[in-house]
Amino acid sequence: MEFEISADYNASEVLFHNLQAGRESKVALYCGSQKVTYAELAEAASRVGNGLLKFGLERGDRVLLILLDSPEFAAAFYGAIRAGLIPVPVNTLARTGDFEYFLKDSQARAALVSAELYPKLEPISGLCPELDQVVVTGEKVPKGTHSWAKWAESAEAELAPAPTRSEEAAFWLYSSGSTGSPKAVVHCHKDIPFTVDAYAKQILEIGPEDTVFSASKAFHAYGLGNSFNFPFSVGASSVLLPGRSEPETVFDQIDRFRPSLFFTAPTLYASMLALPDAEERWDLASVRLCVSAAEALPAEIYQRWLERFDIEILDGLGSTELLHIFISNRPGEARPGSSGKLVPGYEIRLVNEQGWPVAPGRPGELLVRGMSAFSHYWNRPDDTERVQLEDWIVTGDRYIRDDEGYYFYQGRSDDMMKVGGNWVSPAEVEGSLMEHPSVLECAVVGSKDGEGLVKPHAFVVLIKGKRASKKLAKELQEHVKSKISHYKYPREVHFVKDLPKTSTGKIQRFQLREEK
Repeated sequence: MEFEISADYNASEVLFHNLQAGRESKVALYCGSQKVTYAELAEAASRVGNGLLKFGLERGDRVLLILLDSPEFAAAFYGAIRAGLIPVPVNTLARTGDFEYFLKDSQARAALVSAELYPKLEPISGLCPELDQVVVTGEKVPKGTHSWAKWAESAEAELAPAPTRSEEAAFWLYSSGSTGSPKAVVHCHKDIPFTVDAYAKQILEIGPEDTVFSASKAFHAYGLGNSFNFPFSVGASSVLLPGRSEPETVFDQIDRFRPSLFFTAPTLYASMLALPDAEERWDLASVRLCVSAAEALPAEIYQRWLERFDIEILDGLGSTELLHIFISNRPGEARPGSSGKLVPGYEIRLVNEQGWPVAPGRPGELLVRGMSAFSHYWNRPDDTERVQLEDWIVTGDRYIRDDEGYYFYQGRSDDMMKVGGNWVSPAEVEGSLMEHPSVLECAVVGSKDGEGLVKPHAFVVLIKGKRASKKLAKELQEHVKSKISHYKYPREVHFVKDLPKTSTGKIQRFQLREEK
């Protein structure tokens, strides 16, 4: 793949180029009853950028975005970048203490906040000395904050892009924290157009005629690409859902807005499949492709979705550090249970504990490199050094590559367990459990027995109407034994109401290990 970008580049052009392309009147965003054209969104972004500069913010200053998926989010993200500032979207499901951490860690001088989320920020806004200005959406805003509408209206409607460099920091994204406290991942201006060329254009073949809907939210790298960077880069339209992505609500959005591309994580696919008669209640005929990321997609979910809706799910592997998906299945070539093949523009190595390449069919730790790789973790030099091996990124994932170039997820490196001298992949055990008709979700972790030996333990969420029992636990154990090697079966089955997850759907297995 050939990719060239000017040394002088500002990533806000992802949005603003649509004005030169004659798409001023085309709808960029659908959000409830709102329809926002590219001209209107570009003007809103310019007003945000100018408003932030009027606050006295200077090149490289951080702006915390505590915003629901909305036109304001898009305007804030690209407007800050256009002004030479650093937007920092954060998890809208976070707690007050988390927002305090984000503010103090980023040293953000301004925060742009959805009215619904401000009550979480209010108790700690005075505890963050760097925070000078807070802008809140909505008609009535709290004392000491600025009204978004009045603030934006008072700013100029046009803004020339700051003279930024393609290798210069453009925005931060906080890692989802599946293995500990979130880290600020620093991305450059060039990273966005690279992911567009590598994945959105070459794998999805996205074009201006597409309408996309991402149930995964835009504060995360996956949702940011899906909802904004990808459609805006080609002049497509995007559907936004500010509220929670509940199964029925998501189906309603698809039925109403008729997207051609749908993105979410395995957890939501499973929940959507759990709704009875969904294929009769909602029309998904407009969707040409579904995409899954954030957690490996079990083959069982893929098969059930294909059988019920006749639409492929393209599972893929991405990370906040690489900004989007770098291993993916292709349309018409999806392999159930696989993350797919290498995305053009990236390189992959699978290595053993000594750092030597492994042969096809052998598990190895996955290293990746490509132009969208992050610059560094903010204020975390030790963590940066740990994951950057020269120009390779150590993902912490273990994979097997087959002879045809398909990659199969084996689990996180720290999730793998040795049982009786043999390596056991949690993903393999989970895949077997997911084939049982009583299982909605599951996670497998290693736990030491009374003799200090590690054994697999399963945490299982049952489908609605099924009741936990010792008999069912035994049935699940026998089911796994019938599917994979006997020694891999879970020695204990724990029935739980739900699994601890990050906001993007990744199961936090470290929490399950701590519970044992």
